[in-house]
Amino acid sequence: MTLDFSRDKPIYSQLVDRICGDILKGMLALGDRLPSVREYAVETGVNVNTVQRVYKELEAMNITETKRGQGTFITTNEERIVVLREDMKNQLADNFLSSIEALGFSKEEMLIVLQNKS
Repeated sequence: MTLDFSRDKPIYSQLVDRICGDILKGMLALGDRLPSVREYAVETGVNVNTVQRVYKELEAMNITETKRGQGTFITTNEERIVVLREDMKNQLADNFLSSIEALGFSKEEMLIVLQNKS
């Protein structure tokens, strides 16, 4: 299975977001082993070097840890996942606010739209 990637963001960054999203949605649990770099490259249809960058980025973010000879695992640190959830919420909100401001909408206008949709 290959994924469709958008052109406005680097592929490695989209894959980092995808894995983080899978963790937050519970599709990947704390302590789960990620596929090998080669397996994930085949699964996503990207270059092995891109997946290596994804795994390095996740490790730098303290989302994963690599155990020599065993593979890459999701952290077991629950606090780190709570922080990740807050960081991603804030990032989404910032992106949303930038988008609406660029189009000339106010926060108040959009808040009314969002309340009507729920």
